[in-house]
Amino acid sequence: MAVISDAVVVDVLRRVDRLTAPLVRRLGRPRALPRDERDRWWSDQVPLVAAGISAAPRIAGKLADLLPLQNTVGSAVQALVIGGVATEHGVEDPAERVSLLARVLLDRDLAVEQVRPLLQPAKGAYADEAFGARTRRAGVLGNVRTLWRVSRLLSRIDDTLDARPKGRLHHRFLANLPVVGVVGGYAAEREALRRAAAAAAAAAATPDPAPVSG
Repeated sequence: MAVISDAVVVDVLRRVDRLTAPLVRRLGRPRALPRDERDRWWSDQVPLVAAGISAAPRIAGKLADLLPLQNTVGSAVQALVIGGVATEHGVEDPAERVSLLARVLLDRDLAVEQVRPLLQPAKGAYADEAFGARTRRAGVLGNVRTLWRVSRLLSRIDDTLDARPKGRLHHRFLANLPVVGVVGGYAAEREALRRAAAAAAAAAATPDPAPVSG
């Protein structure tokens, strides 16, 4: 299996961040919420809506694992939550946000210094139009379309998405069953989103990983 390069990962994640940033603003938590409750808002409130979307492929039970849909949709929703938590912690620089996404979503240490020179689209990279028209419509339909575009982007690096935060093992086992798997899928994805939010908050509060030499 070919190793997915840092350049490809950064190219995908910078697009993911650009797509989810407007959605983060539209879903913004109440302004008056105390600081110590803001991360919790993203981990508790967004999953009520988003986890249902990411669990939906589980209607097919174990069959969902044979398709890229489960990983890409689940990862798209996690990217949204990670972006929301990053904003709460004042992480606005594109290179820092991509680095944070790589650390939490892919368990891949990409220092900001490694990311920054790769932010410019590489020659031969996919054009934005390859993943569908840009979604500007607000509301539920616009949000779903945005997540669908993010899912299509993440399909380029599907082999790396197994590293994303996961839910509890018994929920994931239930998710393997046809039809009722959606219940286990929902529980697993909601817990996974909580873990992603917690990991993003912790990563945003810790120093950037040192660049890998070699």
